[in-house]
Amino acid sequence: MTGPVAKPRHPVILTVDDDPAVSRAVARDLRRHYGERYRIVRAESGPDALETLNELKLRGDTVAVFVADYRMPQMSGIEFLEEAMDIYPLARRVLLTAYADTHAAIEAINVVDLDHYLLKPWDPPEEKLYPVVDGLLEAWHSVGVRAIPHTKVIGHPWNARSTQVRDFLARNQLYYNWFRADEPEGRRLLEAAGEDGFTLPVIITEQGETLVNPPDTDIAATLGLTTTPSKDFYDLAVIGGGPAGLAAAVYGASEGLKTVLIERTATGGQAGQSSRIENYLGFPDGVSGGQLADRARRQLITARKAVGLEVNGSARTVRFADGSSIDSHAVILATGVSYRQLSAVGCDRLTGAGVYYGAASYVATECGDDEEAYIVGGANSAGQCAVNLSKYVKSVTLLVRGASLESSMSHYLIQQVEAIDNINVRTCTVVKEVCGDDHVEKLIIEDHRTGETEEVTCARMFIFIGAEPRTDWLNGVVARDDHGFVLAGPDLKNVVGWTLDRPPHHLETSVPGVFVAGDVRADSAKRVAAAVGEGSMAVMLVHRYLAEA
Repeated sequence: MTGPVAKPRHPVILTVDDDPAVSRAVARDLRRHYGERYRIVRAESGPDALETLNELKLRGDTVAVFVADYRMPQMSGIEFLEEAMDIYPLARRVLLTAYADTHAAIEAINVVDLDHYLLKPWDPPEEKLYPVVDGLLEAWHSVGVRAIPHTKVIGHPWNARSTQVRDFLARNQLYYNWFRADEPEGRRLLEAAGEDGFTLPVIITEQGETLVNPPDTDIAATLGLTTTPSKDFYDLAVIGGGPAGLAAAVYGASEGLKTVLIERTATGGQAGQSSRIENYLGFPDGVSGGQLADRARRQLITARKAVGLEVNGSARTVRFADGSSIDSHAVILATGVSYRQLSAVGCDRLTGAGVYYGAASYVATECGDDEEAYIVGGANSAGQCAVNLSKYVKSVTLLVRGASLESSMSHYLIQQVEAIDNINVRTCTVVKEVCGDDHVEKLIIEDHRTGETEEVTCARMFIFIGAEPRTDWLNGVVARDDHGFVLAGPDLKNVVGWTLDRPPHHLETSVPGVFVAGDVRADSAKRVAAAVGEGSMAVMLVHRYLAEA
């Protein structure tokens, strides 16, 4: 994933010599001429130098040149260079030798592909050292190697947890670089971290800290997300970081309310997993869900899962999965909806290994132009995914349960889909089974009009079959409809539980002081712009409620 430009890090020139006087002399001469553009790092033994290289590798630094003495007691210069080139294979290699050791240079040329050898002493350096190093640095720069200072994730595309971690990082705007564990650079990073790669993913932070298959909470805490509320009592607690929740948090904080935003996974909600949103005011060319979330985020965000809501006098208590809680005068429920799960045989087993809910942008860019992809669903999200995915793969097939797209997809999007040659639409079709060993390879699909089944080749499958509210944690506290959506305002007219003389405010739930906004509200518009509007309106109603209290 691309990210902001990191603070420049100078490439390293590493010197290794067991004689402290020689080591200091080499470093002194190099620093005098190259110190403004390179970091000069010195070590006094091969093992120490290798340990230093592993630390540099984990931090994402680059090494341009090794300068190693031939005669060292624990590890010769050739032995050091042989191991060092496994860590930094593109670094240029120089061997320091005495006149009597010129045979070592010949050996090194054959063993470690030596770039140059220098006879000691090299005085004057302007004639015997700098011209050599200048040439090696020019050759190294021509390769285009650069530092990788951001968080590094080593995993595999068919490892489900690797997919989950990448999605968590991307949706939280935590920039990272991705390395496959079965490719050379990924293997080098694993070796530098002392990991065998059997347990994936492995995360290496910018500071070189290693996390092996960590839970999301550990990732959040390590990479700087706020996971603990700074206060015990707030004016307003917003539960859910989708468009409605983000809008509510922004407006609440800007209007002077002590506001906390609680999000279980990542800001952006379901919109954050959309490849393109084309019905949001102010973005005529469309905007990705992640971009929209980033534009709205201006407020402290705590990564927590709310599991309970209680009424304690005038306080509204939100309880978390770890047993902790916070209190607030008012609460806005903006938990949105989550993708409905596909019940086909094998789907759960291969989720994250070629089967995806939603449309993370990085997945599309990693698809091959010979791949055949399938999208299950016929609404706008499925259509937007198909249009985006068609740029990267050989073919995209929309599998639609209904008889046509007209009843579920916007007209403008149907026109886009029909205009793209490598998008196919199969109506009245469902997925019965997802097949593959460690990743999806085939689908068994059924025409439910005839009952006939067919086996098709599939490299990746994206699922958009509707959504369900995340409201089980509100059971017995807040009134909901038969589908789990939260009732509010006029919809509470015939619902038992309202205790005040005044009628509930428009977005107020059956619990006074608890409001609802966005897709989780019963009969909401299910549009990003509507969710943002409801989040803003809910804050206005919170002010009205607080004034009455």
